[in-house]
Amino acid sequence: MASSRQRGAAPATAADIPSLDRVLNAASFQPLLRAYGRSQVTGALRAHLEGLRAQALDGALALEAIGCDVLAQALEGQMAAAARPRLRPVYNLTGTVLHTNLGRALLPDAAVQAVAQALTSPANLEFDLQTGGRGDRDDLVEGLLCELTGAEAATVVNNNAAAVLLMLNTLGNRREVVVSRGELVEIGGAFRIPDIMQRAGARLVEVGTTNRTHAADYENAVGPRTAMLMKVHCSNYAVTGFSKSVEIADVAAIARRHGLPATVDLGSGTLLDLTRWGLPREATVRDTLQGGADVVTFSGDKLLGGPQAGLLVGRADLIRQIKRNPLKRALRVGKLTLAALEPVLALYRAPEFLADRLTTLRLLTRAQGAIRSQALRLQPVLQRALGTAWQVKDAPLFSQIGSGALPVDLLPSHGLAMRYAGKGRPGRHLAGLEALLRGLPRPVIGRIADDTLLLDLRCLEEGDEPAFAAQLAEPLA
Repeated sequence: MASSRQRGAAPATAADIPSLDRVLNAASFQPLLRAYGRSQVTGALRAHLEGLRAQALDGALALEAIGCDVLAQALEGQMAAAARPRLRPVYNLTGTVLHTNLGRALLPDAAVQAVAQALTSPANLEFDLQTGGRGDRDDLVEGLLCELTGAEAATVVNNNAAAVLLMLNTLGNRREVVVSRGELVEIGGAFRIPDIMQRAGARLVEVGTTNRTHAADYENAVGPRTAMLMKVHCSNYAVTGFSKSVEIADVAAIARRHGLPATVDLGSGTLLDLTRWGLPREATVRDTLQGGADVVTFSGDKLLGGPQAGLLVGRADLIRQIKRNPLKRALRVGKLTLAALEPVLALYRAPEFLADRLTTLRLLTRAQGAIRSQALRLQPVLQRALGTAWQVKDAPLFSQIGSGALPVDLLPSHGLAMRYAGKGRPGRHLAGLEALLRGLPRPVIGRIADDTLLLDLRCLEEGDEPAFAAQLAEPLA
């Protein structure tokens, strides 16, 4: 017969807690040791036992909590949580295709395979296979970039902010750079063009007003200390109404008259006219160079649909100067970025296949009817998972192309709308449901608007639908 202490009538004391060695040698701990190693398990167990001793001194430790099987179960949960990767795949159902916080562009299959190969094999990153001598890593993609943009030369750094910094520091250090006041943008993370100019050593000269800038404003700003005239594409906002900006051709003409370069930060730069796929018009890199720009910078992971990178293309003499800047080495990309970028660029050689093979374009061009059919299939699945406390309906929605790339242009989409059907204010319940979805094995990220949790299905491709539905097989609440 069990004693009163074994039945839990009295709390456990510190002396009742088994020793570290005894617990580690218990049969129930052997799977943990095989899975996580003795060092890791020992450290976690020591910390856990210390916590139990503190409870025992407070008289709050139950005997049932110190059995080896119970301790193994507690450690298993702790160690599994600690071993879970911090960077995890999620379902992006926010309605923003190029979502900055969720990693922007998804790589196409060709790029994924190239990265996997680069991860597991030595590669000619800086080795010229023809001569047997040292090579330049930019050579791996420069030819493609020049072919697709019409540029004389190109180079690559780790993101577009770095590209702008490197260009300004090379061509404008300790000199003046003329920019329209209406183009002094701030992008995510409080990154501002004036701040990056200051860090690059360039002196900003603002011209025009917030809503209107004229060619004469650029002309009148040129002086003996002017290094360049620069335009910044406002890809993350739009000025409408009584507004005017100066085209790159006019800015370039002024720059040429004064022997200065004209540069453009194109931001989310695209290589092809998106209107052929029914998307909003966006100036291409080739258009910008043909318009007179001497150097253009743009991102690799926005409309281009590739890995995070900053691309600089333009005049060969200016690109050579930029590449000689010591900052170039600090900002250069590694083999994984180049391995991903090359096959993405190669896809643009066959634009007729691009909507199928480039993941970003495939998501942007999904037909609303197909997304609606998906919503109708998933609506009863989600309704069963949430129960009667929630009303789940399919609903027409509008997707956003990107938080930093054409953010004001919307695409007709479809999704699921969840409204709280119980009593009281819905805010707390919506926050709780949002947290439940984020807590799934593969977190589901939606958005809340008008007391409704919305799941825009544009970015849920049909191949991912079974796994998504499987997570909802059991009730969530």
